[in-house]
Amino acid sequence: MSTPTGPANGLPVRMPRPRQPGRHRRPEPVVAPEGAPALVLAVPGVPSGTSRSLAEEVLSIARSELPGLDARVGFVDGDDEEFPALQSVLAQAATEHTARAAALEAQAAAAESEGEGDAESARPRLQDAPAAVVVPLLAGPDSAQMRRIRQAVLASGSGAELTDVLGPHPLLAEGVHVRLSEAGLARADRARLFTVATAADGIILAAMGGEEAVQAAGITGMLLAARLAVPVLAAGLDEDGSVSRVAEQLRESGSQQLALAPCLIGPEIPDGLLDSAAKEADCPTAEPLGSYTAVGKLVASAYAVKLGIAQRSPQGAPVR
Repeated sequence: MSTPTGPANGLPVRMPRPRQPGRHRRPEPVVAPEGAPALVLAVPGVPSGTSRSLAEEVLSIARSELPGLDARVGFVDGDDEEFPALQSVLAQAATEHTARAAALEAQAAAAESEGEGDAESARPRLQDAPAAVVVPLLAGPDSAQMRRIRQAVLASGSGAELTDVLGPHPLLAEGVHVRLSEAGLARADRARLFTVATAADGIILAAMGGEEAVQAAGITGMLLAARLAVPVLAAGLDEDGSVSRVAEQLRESGSQQLALAPCLIGPEIPDGLLDSAAKEADCPTAEPLGSYTAVGKLVASAYAVKLGIAQRSPQGAPVR
């Protein structure tokens, strides 16, 4: 047994490490406030076991960024059985939110009646917060998908708030770079002076969602071009002839070894569309972003920004 002045029997005691002073001090970890709204990830596309696993992995990353987070998955085209529909998930979140607010209200009233505190200061403000915050699992703007998500939010009657899509963002450029390097189509790190025989000298960055999506992907493309030191042009994966036109443009400018790189997460891509686009452009393709770490970080960041939670902004970092 130890004493206030030291350990008994001469046993060593591990003392807490003092916090490092100054600007190099590690920041305190940010946690979700008690009673914070649920984060509901809106997953587009045809529901499947693959898209559910991907969404769960993304939310696992988001929880590691914001411990204590109540995170759930809602499918835009869900069936409420194997794949819960977004509207139903939001309605359930609203029911639970109302019950929590009523319970805390009762606790505040009981504390007031017992003279343990001022009613106004003790009364919780949970009822002022939304029941949930919906984060679309979309890398870029897609007006058709966002319209359906908004309709589900309104139909749920939950009063949930909706964030913007995840991109454009430097972390998405990092993720595309990683997927290209995994496919052997780009060097993993420009600083390391080695070559990849199959490395592409021109990248077609595929987006979905119309002209606005292609323009947003173009911003990510500029960041990717700076990382790879090769030309990158965006194309609409869901626009007939767009990928082949961009491939021809790159070849006319001198690129001979092209690669198709989806600036997309995955569930929103119809089956077979990516492969058919690669055949159309006569080039190999990298995998979609999927559950790459940056996607989960951006989901947590979108949620935190919507609620005004002080969280460090996710920053792009070089691929290692």
